[in-house]
Amino acid sequence: MRTSAAAATLFVLGATLATAADLPTVELHIKGQHVVAEIAATAATRTTGLMNRFSLQPDHGMLFVFAQPQPLAFWMKNTYVPLSIAFIGADGRILNIEDMAPLTENTHPSRGSALYALEMKKGWFAQHAIGEGESVQGLDRAPKASE
Repeated sequence: MRTSAAAATLFVLGATLATAADLPTVELHIKGQHVVAEIAATAATRTTGLMNRFSLQPDHGMLFVFAQPQPLAFWMKNTYVPLSIAFIGADGRILNIEDMAPLTENTHPSRGSALYALEMKKGWFAQHAIGEGESVQGLDRAPKASE
């Protein structure tokens, strides 16, 4: 029984790592801080996001790219890592930042129309004194959303 559980765990971890490795990345800069963000620009990758992952490397996160600015809301179902999310407008400025607890279905909304959302480890933005109104550089290098 233990062997089956261990094999299943390894399979899930292997599938998660393979998915993470398959996503393109973009380098972003916010207030002098360097970020490597995996890109979630399709409906499937945006739906999965950082679900079923158990860790994030330092200064790594996920950038969700949408086709047009719109009110957004995120939750943490099946997401094990505590995260902070920055909702970003079409002009590249952070609209608001929300801290999100793992494994919850509480929604965390943008305060306005956002074209992007950037998820990082919980507290990353506060640790670097990054808040509303800060400009995110490098968004122009991210792939466009495809539905």
